[in-house]
Amino acid sequence: MRVLLVGAGGREHALAWKIAQSPLCEHLWIVPGNPGTATLGTNVDLAADDAAGIVGLATREQIDLVVVGPEAPLVAGLGEVCEAVDLAMFGPSSEAAQLEGSKAFAKMIMLEAGVPTAAAHTFDNSAAAIAFVEADQQAWVVKADGLAAGKGVIVPEDGDVAATISAIRELAATNAGTRLVLEEKLTGPEVSLLALCDGERAIPLIAAQDHKRIGDNDTGGNTGGMGSYAPAPILPYAEAQALVDVIFTPVLRTMAARQIPYRGVLYAGLMLTPNGVKVIEFNARFGDPETQALLPLLKSDLLELLHKVATSNLADVTIEWHDGAAVCVVLSAAGYPAKPRTGDVITGLDRLPSDVLAFQAGTATNAQGELVTAGGRVLGITAVAPTLREARDKAYAATELVEFAGKYQRSDIAARGLAE
Repeated sequence: MRVLLVGAGGREHALAWKIAQSPLCEHLWIVPGNPGTATLGTNVDLAADDAAGIVGLATREQIDLVVVGPEAPLVAGLGEVCEAVDLAMFGPSSEAAQLEGSKAFAKMIMLEAGVPTAAAHTFDNSAAAIAFVEADQQAWVVKADGLAAGKGVIVPEDGDVAATISAIRELAATNAGTRLVLEEKLTGPEVSLLALCDGERAIPLIAAQDHKRIGDNDTGGNTGGMGSYAPAPILPYAEAQALVDVIFTPVLRTMAARQIPYRGVLYAGLMLTPNGVKVIEFNARFGDPETQALLPLLKSDLLELLHKVATSNLADVTIEWHDGAAVCVVLSAAGYPAKPRTGDVITGLDRLPSDVLAFQAGTATNAQGELVTAGGRVLGITAVAPTLREARDKAYAATELVEFAGKYQRSDIAARGLAE
């Protein structure tokens, strides 16, 4: 199979790494890719949102399957462009991707499908949202309706009405915040549960947990994710499978009834509240950095699974997993998440043990051929071991071998998993 992977982050490096292992993979192209993916296939210098360029490349290279990593090309309609030329693609249409692209749409679908979620109100402008909060005198979680690279949610302290209003103004000033969703604040641990969906059927992956805040103990600003681990002890696989009938199947049926079949991976961000499991968000793609912890544990052929999803053929499919646990620790650049510094030389990857994976994200090659930082989240160091504690220790030991000026990492990735 000739495969074209769209994206340039750590998630895409992990996807490329796993796809390249498949005996079904004849050759892999990555658009635009990064220095890590270049070791696994052919990087092509096109933008991830250049739908015409991607389809042109796919036609020239006789691509059998397009796999889309990030959300932006999906929401922008790459799926429709591929469908128009009869090109198989893993990933939902732009309409279906509104489950991530619009918090208001996702909330509407959840309520229509009977999926447990937080109470919420949607506003078309900040003035209406502020007027509601001033009258209500309660603190609400504030969410920008549109795509915000994982940074479109602000959670005020309990009862802090002033902070809620400040959050409304902050998010309303962004491109993603032209509409706003105010949501009831829930309490409990969060967990990421992803399922492969072919329009009718959903097969869950093992649960993972990520770490969204920049600082230890979940302090500081939101990021795209500072680390992850799998499986999450707090949601065993049997319980994850049971949630298919509670969350994924009702959503697929509701979307199908609207003539918007959902094919791809559906990421449910869950909160395990005292009143049961509640969905706090949907994403229309693999999580980053959850993917970097999940794929090293996947025993099944990823490419075969992706193709079955794209061709609506998940009937009788089961997913097999390796025993053990995986931990991914993200190394970020100086200044992240506000204004990451770039151009710092990265050393030490050649010193990593052979069983430790370094998934590249914000990296580039400079004029001297050196690997340098080129984004906020630079590397994801992933280790697999029989136990979560061993995987965590191995991952952190490996991070000490990698150096670049301004390197930052959280020190508590997977610590909560050890306590569960």
